[in-house]
Amino acid sequence: MDSVDPTRAFVNRVKRIVVKVGTAVVTRGDGRLALGRLGALCEQLKDINAQGYEVILVTSGAVGLGRQRLRYRRLANSSFADLQNPQNDFDGKACAAVGQSSLMALYDTMFSQLDVTSSQLLVTDSVFRDEAFRKQLSETVKSLLKLRVVPIFNENDAVSTRKAPYEDSSGIFWDNDSLAGLLALELKADLLVLLSDVEGLYDGPPTDPKSKLIHTYVKEIHHGEITFGDKSRVGRGGMTAKVNAAVCAAYGGIPVVITSGYATDNIKKVLRGDRIGTVFHQDAHLWTLVKEEGARDLAVSARESSRQLRALGSKDRRKILLDVADALVANEGQIIAENEADIAVAQENGYEKALISRLALKPGKIAALATSIRKLADMEEPIGRVLQKTELAEGLVLEKVSCPLGVLLVVFESRPDALVQIASLAIQSRNGLLLKGGKEAKRSNAILHKVITSAIPENVGGKLIGLVNTRDEIPDLLKLDDVIDLVIPRGSNKLVSQIKESTKIPVLGHADGICHVYIDKSANKEMAKCIVLDAKTDYPAACNAMETLLVHKDLVTDDGGFKQIISGLQGLGVTLYGGPKASTVLNIPETSSFHHEYSSLACSVEIVDDVTAAINHIHEHGSAHTDCIVTEDHEVAETFLSQVDSAAIFHNASTRFCDGARFGLGAEVGISTSRIHARGPVGVEGLLTTRWILRGNGQVVDSDRGVKYTHKDLLTST
Repeated sequence: MDSVDPTRAFVNRVKRIVVKVGTAVVTRGDGRLALGRLGALCEQLKDINAQGYEVILVTSGAVGLGRQRLRYRRLANSSFADLQNPQNDFDGKACAAVGQSSLMALYDTMFSQLDVTSSQLLVTDSVFRDEAFRKQLSETVKSLLKLRVVPIFNENDAVSTRKAPYEDSSGIFWDNDSLAGLLALELKADLLVLLSDVEGLYDGPPTDPKSKLIHTYVKEIHHGEITFGDKSRVGRGGMTAKVNAAVCAAYGGIPVVITSGYATDNIKKVLRGDRIGTVFHQDAHLWTLVKEEGARDLAVSARESSRQLRALGSKDRRKILLDVADALVANEGQIIAENEADIAVAQENGYEKALISRLALKPGKIAALATSIRKLADMEEPIGRVLQKTELAEGLVLEKVSCPLGVLLVVFESRPDALVQIASLAIQSRNGLLLKGGKEAKRSNAILHKVITSAIPENVGGKLIGLVNTRDEIPDLLKLDDVIDLVIPRGSNKLVSQIKESTKIPVLGHADGICHVYIDKSANKEMAKCIVLDAKTDYPAACNAMETLLVHKDLVTDDGGFKQIISGLQGLGVTLYGGPKASTVLNIPETSSFHHEYSSLACSVEIVDDVTAAINHIHEHGSAHTDCIVTEDHEVAETFLSQVDSAAIFHNASTRFCDGARFGLGAEVGISTSRIHARGPVGVEGLLTTRWILRGNGQVVDSDRGVKYTHKDLLTST
């Protein structure tokens, strides 16, 4: 628990936890039960129950479920004439009576499937005035928890005498939020978790991208500053009810966290001490709270700094890059020491060799990075280039010029050298940058970020390049489509897919690097062997490494060139998996899928009939990254180059050449398989956009009267 946030340290003492789930969480937008969320909730509670926590659940949803069932029953029994007449809504207490048994039956079924026993306890506010009842309630719950049973509480709305308004000075509780707070106090819980339909308490409407999540609620600071919106769309409470219940419980000595019930593991994250949701604690006002720089602050600061960088001349920009290169070389010892510490931790944690390989800054790497930055510094100024110049009419000239995108968010895994490349490209393209590296490279990323930002002058600002420290900040950043202009994920298929599904910001990148080498029947055998061995073994963990070898069928029965290639791969420790044909011919295990990125000394092999079959195989199983043909037949080569629909297609050259530095781009932020904006290795050009500049001397449109358009191209004519 060394990594637990100081404001979440109370989780170390949690034994008994009360979880409250509201109607907005247990139901969908149409009022029906959200079975997926309920199932995920029950699985979480089962897991923490198995870990030794005592779990008490307070649930809403009975009224909504009952109303839905009664509506269905009325619809099924109504005539066409009945349906033409206005239908009165159902009595809420009748809905509660019908829905309560159905809700509990559902919980019982779900928990039974997980080998967990649950129990039902219905209460009303009036019974809590009875001291004997409160004592007996405590004893009953204590007995249930000792038996590892999950008590499920709900207000008995069917017989409750309370009427709207639900909150008054005579009430004990007014809704299931205040019931959960009351039970947490009565049953001496160690933690109360209130699950909501948003991430926690915000300082403004949660849908407003400018609103910030309040990680720690301090009554003296936040009370009176926050204006709450409407109550829950389906239940009786809402965020106002949750905050009131949380404040009451917290000042009674029970820590409270409000967090989203839509996520599948937020309760576990709370118990781990992750910094999610909003925490309420009676000592919060005593904590020394460092001023939180939220996601929006980071992004806005990066944008402001990028505008300062844009105002500098080319010489000043070049000097910053040269200073960064010098700083890397000067601090190489410290950088390597931090990198070795990361590698040691990764090895202790049993990480895969491929990940550790990507993590390592090998000998000469810092010098190579510094060299690439110096080459980048000497490149032509990319900003302000006139790409198109047109005379629209006499004295009216239009220019299309290059300019930065704005602010980039790059999320990458493992490779700390990527941080250096991306940062240098951001400086060259004059974009603001936010970086989130993998936790396995935490120390390496921190020292590299420190070294690079220390070389950036004060008139630009050290916040040009921001380093995001925790994964918890990523969801907030992905919401900032008004500040962040492009997201570039570099990592696993899972990472890229998750980011694409979680943001409205344009995403540039690739999910897989399934690269092919096809050896045609006319290939030079020795050349083919060299290319294949390099493509697979030069750096197996790279995304441009060969993952599938395709071989023309005629080579299988030739003078042994094919066998030499196979023997060469096996001699270098490459494990081979064959397709249906190759596995039989080579007597090797059959691959489970051709769409597989090994990222290690392993690859798939298959035999194909001709170049057309190879192209079809690549289109069916590839990832549109980099594919290569080895052939001496020019016509076959051109067929391959023109028809393979990938970001990079090579003839008689290793797939490992698909790299920004090798392409002369100076560096790369990644390799894109997108078909919009940038494709292949993305260097400075891929981080630019354009804008239009119009220069005139008083012209007006006036319905185009008196304007004689010339549309003369001035760029090619000068």
